[in-house]
Amino acid sequence: MVTKVQQEIALQQIMSHIGGVKKDMVILEKSEFSALRAENEKIKLELQQLKKQVMDEVTKLRTDNKLDLNLEKSRVKELYSLNEKKLLEMRSEIVELHAQQDRAVTQTDRKIDTEVAGLKTMLESHKLDNIKYLAGSVFTCLTVALGFYRLWM
Repeated sequence: MVTKVQQEIALQQIMSHIGGVKKDMVILEKSEFSALRAENEKIKLELQQLKKQVMDEVTKLRTDNKLDLNLEKSRVKELYSLNEKKLLEMRSEIVELHAQQDRAVTQTDRKIDTEVAGLKTMLESHKLDNIKYLAGSVFTCLTVALGFYRLWM
């Protein structure tokens, strides 16, 4: 049979063995917890780095987009000013062409008026000549008729 002292010794050995197991479990838990904590910190750092990279990329994209937008705006303004310049040039050309056309029309009108005046003068001159010849012919016929009349009478 087992004596009480042996039982106490066995109990103490079992208790010390259980205490050792508890210590090992606590140490194991702590080491697991610290490993999990370290892994969690590592993941947090990676997450922060990724977040920083994403923010840097977003900032880069924003600046690139702003730059592209500003370049496009300046290009559009340049094209607008170029088109305005061309439009002004075309307007001035049109005004110049209209002025040339008006000068040509005025010059043609003057030539026509001069020619018409010349023709009217020539017509009046021919009319006057015809009247002279007609008067001369009438007086000649009258003189001949009076001559015959005088001879027969």
